Amino acid sequence: MAGLALGAGLVPAPTLAADAARGAAIVNSRSQGLCLLCHRGPGVPEHLQGTLAPDLAGAGSRWTAEQLRQRLREPQRFNPDSIMPAYGRVADAGSGLQRVAPAWRGKSLLDDAQIDDVVAYLGTLR
Repeated sequence: MAGLALGAGLVPAPTLAADAARGAAIVNSRSQGLCLLCHRGPGVPEHLQGTLAPDLAGAGSRWTAEQLRQRLREPQRFNPDSIMPAYGRVADAGSGLQRVAPAWRGKSLLDDAQIDDVVAYLGTLR
């Protein structure tokens, strides 16, 4: 699989079937992406949005798709103090994650296709 070099690792190339509607569902989900716990986002009641992180409105104008993908996979590479989870990091012995529940060992919070769906959605926010 082709990818973009990012620090010591490689960011997988985007999947071909990214879907903005699926990405919106992940971003707005209170059980999967949990993005709106920290971020504000369009189309969601204000009381269900966070204020700890940048507003997602305009994300597609501020960053390219590849920049968004990298920020989702490893946000601490851009801001070491970020509280945002690394959605693409696999929870294994070399990941630096501690106390990983058995059900999550060897898995990432979102798979590559889900990350691409989120990127497709964020890209529509101009």
